[in-house]
Amino acid sequence: MLDIQYIRDHADEVAEKSKQKGYDVDIQQLLGFDKERRELIGQVEELRQQRNELNSQTKGSKPSEDQIAKGKALRDQVTDLEHKLASIEKEYTILLKTVPNMPLQEVPVGASEDQNVEVKKQGEPTKFDFTPKSHAEIAEAKGWIDKERAAKVAGSRFAYLKGDLVKLQFAIIQFVMDKLTDTEFLDAIIKESNLKVSNKAFTPVLPPYMIRTEVYDAMDRLEPREDRYKLENDDQWLQGSAEHVLGSMHMKEDIPYDDLPVRYLGYATSFRREAGTYGKDTEGIFRMHQFDKLEMESITDETTGLDEHKFLVAIQEKLMQELQIPYRLLEKCTADIGKPNAKGMDIDAWLPGQNQYRETHTADYMTDYQSRRMNLTYSKGLTHTNDATAFALGRTMIAVIENYQTAEGDVKIPMVLQPFMGGRAEI
Repeated sequence: MLDIQYIRDHADEVAEKSKQKGYDVDIQQLLGFDKERRELIGQVEELRQQRNELNSQTKGSKPSEDQIAKGKALRDQVTDLEHKLASIEKEYTILLKTVPNMPLQEVPVGASEDQNVEVKKQGEPTKFDFTPKSHAEIAEAKGWIDKERAAKVAGSRFAYLKGDLVKLQFAIIQFVMDKLTDTEFLDAIIKESNLKVSNKAFTPVLPPYMIRTEVYDAMDRLEPREDRYKLENDDQWLQGSAEHVLGSMHMKEDIPYDDLPVRYLGYATSFRREAGTYGKDTEGIFRMHQFDKLEMESITDETTGLDEHKFLVAIQEKLMQELQIPYRLLEKCTADIGKPNAKGMDIDAWLPGQNQYRETHTADYMTDYQSRRMNLTYSKGLTHTNDATAFALGRTMIAVIENYQTAEGDVKIPMVLQPFMGGRAEI
């Protein structure tokens, strides 16, 4: 959440930028609760001081009836004010949590994702001397995807992945693991992008798939709740992306400065209801209730947070370039970056089967917004957090299948993945 002092000092700006992100927050009401809260805190502290002074006067001697009566009156006043303060604190906290993070100056103002700004294109859309098929047509013909049996077992928007498609997924995983734990690979990206960040390798993590309500809320990733899966009899949710359980690992901790940056590469099966998307992207495995992701999470200080964001985006681009998948890079507009984010970038891969670019990666920079809610600090104050997709496995495999398909309905394997596929050049 935002620093309340910042909101006090920039009330009109906060209200305007909140609207630009699609949040109509009553800043004046929040500041009203804030003023009343501070006044009550002052009154409670003053009464407690009076009680302390009274206690010091009677120390070592029997208090008089007047002193006893005065002490009781002060105690009753404190209790009454504390009840009022608790009520005000509740309303104040609820309103404060509704205020989104402020977008950085370079974030374009826009009302929907249609107003995201294309920054660059890498590679030309793949051309074929035959009519390209969709990934679903190819994978179903190969027996790699079975949605019919998955629907029987789990319902719609689930799939069994089988055979060479499973091998391809694990090849991608191993490829990314090798790259992001290689300091030479990271150092080359840093130099190429002219960034001032550490070349510290990512630590691979297999995180929990469940997250408690308090922690999910502290990450400010719980909403929209209708898109989450809640465990009926427990205070737990199925996480919607690996960063939800990676960024929260150090909640309520003070990280030693020398340990920064903290970088994780998490692999997790994630779950989303995809509320409101029925009838959309139902073919194949593009939009599923269950999906696998490799996610980067980074915790830094405030001086390197923005460069770290640029570094994660540079890693995303490099991985796509290694696979030789054509893509475009987008600067997300205010309405699309998300509530806790100060800045966001997307990568859309070219999908010949759809004849269009579709999102495969996102990168989010939260500044200290999440850390304030999580009480995640280092020696000089609040940390800054970043998360970014390394590869969403389903969508990455879609891009590989559609861009590397042959006229015979087979799929060539990108050169960088062949060592992890037993040297096979085609499936």
